[in-house]
Amino acid sequence: MTKRKILSPNDAYLKAEEFAKSHYENFPVVSLFIKKEMRKHVAIIYWFARTADDIADEDNFTVEERLLKINNFNERLTHIVAGDYTDEYEHALYLTINERKLTPVHFFNLLKAFKQDIFQQKWNTFNDILDYCTNSANPVGRLILELYNVRDDKAFYYSDKICTALQLTNFYQDVSKDILKNRIYFPIDEIEKFGVKLKSFELNENNDNLRRLVKFNVERAESFFREGENLLNYLSGRLQYEIKWTILGGRAILKKIIKSDYNVINIRPSLSKFDYFFLFLKSLMP
Repeated sequence: MTKRKILSPNDAYLKAEEFAKSHYENFPVVSLFIKKEMRKHVAIIYWFARTADDIADEDNFTVEERLLKINNFNERLTHIVAGDYTDEYEHALYLTINERKLTPVHFFNLLKAFKQDIFQQKWNTFNDILDYCTNSANPVGRLILELYNVRDDKAFYYSDKICTALQLTNFYQDVSKDILKNRIYFPIDEIEKFGVKLKSFELNENNDNLRRLVKFNVERAESFFREGENLLNYLSGRLQYEIKWTILGGRAILKKIIKSDYNVINIRPSLSKFDYFFLFLKSLMP
């Protein structure tokens, strides 16, 4: 039997960076705007979040098996925070939490959301979705701000708006994928308000009522981006450019949805390399 190679924390950080770069997001996770010495911290946070998310989405395992795995991951996090780690990735996460004085509850909140993903597939109201975003998205923004020692309450507030907008955008981008998992991230009360039949999602029916529902949600997500933009006033240097680029990436997806006449049932919008480059240049403009 081949013995697994043991990594040092530095090697684990490098592996985490490779991991982050290999996954598609609507914004570069480890971008040129992030200082070299900070990239490892961003990457290990992404490794944590993506690993937990993958557990929640493992189709080859039953609900019970996934719940057990996410609960075990939650228990491991408790040990990591206390300095009891079992591998180099956990060691790297422990170092990041302590060196950058990150708030551990943000990591635990992310796991709450991933656990919710396992057993909840539909949402009654938009407020229910916002509550979900409080755990699924907002902690990431707060962790990034803490990495850079930005701990202003108003900055956190605007960061939450941006992260919620990004999460909502991802929902509308992934409608065609989520349908296959029987997940619908439009509120049931709004689905009924716009006269959309749940069967329309299953049958890929892009009718007028569904387009109006999507349009309403896209416009609301854009309003979150507009308010969240105020965060840029609390930032400077590379972090300001990074967050601006991130906002532009989310808004670009919304624009692609609009351009498709809100046909999220049959078309999944994504950003090309040219889009990334164009948005990169745009983020540098005042």
